[in-house]
Amino acid sequence: MVKNRVTLKDVARRAGVSYQTVSKLINRQIRLAEETEQRIWQAIQDLGYTPHYNARSLRAQRSFTIGYSWPPSPPDETNPILDQFLQSMFVAAEARGYYLLMFPYHYEVEKQIAAYADLIDAGRVDGFILSSVEYNDPRIRYLQERNFPFVAFGRSNPEWVFPCIDVDGGQGLYEVTRHLITLGHRRIAVLAWPRESRVGNNRLEGYLRALKESALPIDENLILRGEGKLDFGYRATHQLLNLPPTQRPTAIVALNDYMAIGAMQAAQEQGIRIGEDLAISGFDDIPLARYLTPPLTSIRQPIWEIGQHVIQRLIDIIENGQTPEPQCLLVPPTLIVRASTDPTVKANPLSSKEVMSR
Repeated sequence: MVKNRVTLKDVARRAGVSYQTVSKLINRQIRLAEETEQRIWQAIQDLGYTPHYNARSLRAQRSFTIGYSWPPSPPDETNPILDQFLQSMFVAAEARGYYLLMFPYHYEVEKQIAAYADLIDAGRVDGFILSSVEYNDPRIRYLQERNFPFVAFGRSNPEWVFPCIDVDGGQGLYEVTRHLITLGHRRIAVLAWPRESRVGNNRLEGYLRALKESALPIDENLILRGEGKLDFGYRATHQLLNLPPTQRPTAIVALNDYMAIGAMQAAQEQGIRIGEDLAISGFDDIPLARYLTPPLTSIRQPIWEIGQHVIQRLIDIIENGQTPEPQCLLVPPTLIVRASTDPTVKANPLSSKEVMSR
């Protein structure tokens, strides 16, 4: 026997209100007394009511769908930061009655913009979340020209103004470099990203600022650039450790954890004790970081909170037509100190010191 679909009128009868009131509450077009709202939501839950998606979209003239695309990870590397970001956005979108639509990422600009244009023109999405934002990002310019809602996880050109949330990576590198300086390190190398990387340059600024404030020289031989992968961290560290003893670094900061893990492997192959003979730190604080030997000092990004915020901001723009202030929100990361830089921290997964970057 097929069960009859629960209707708005069924919910209204159970809650003792009109079906128009139930409809307006579900579509966030009305605010009611707290007791009344709770009674309606309880009736919805008791009866198992779900709005008809097509009817809801037609009434509101929206799709209640948010588009998101991202560059694929290398086949030999997982991306726990992306996983957390996606799960956070899923939860936040569902809480507001929206869904996420994933679509392929294209490196060719024409194909990339065409994918966004097709979704807009077909009315498939109400807005976009952007990530992996770089200088002169064509997606930002296109969406601004179309006056189409979006929020970016990341900044672009300094003079560009658009809705965004970003982690202050420069502050994170500043904090970890200062941490190493206070431990007595004076020759600190950095495993950086290519010069065209906007995120990489932002993080590198923090490293340079910490050295300048401590009146330490900036040695270009200690700044190595490459892709943020294990093998680059491995090769670059061998290069650094093969420098003459007076030029060799006593500490290495990496712009992500994968490069730091590669660096640890290279150092251990040369019989170097990490945390005692050579300090190594990363960025992202992936779950594996705390289980390395020794556990890795890293910079933790509030990824779950960012996923929540980008969705909330985008839906507010979609529904209210106004960008929340501040237009670009910069959030601080947290320095997690472990035994790879500070031997006084016991080398077990549960031991760490947390320092909030400000």
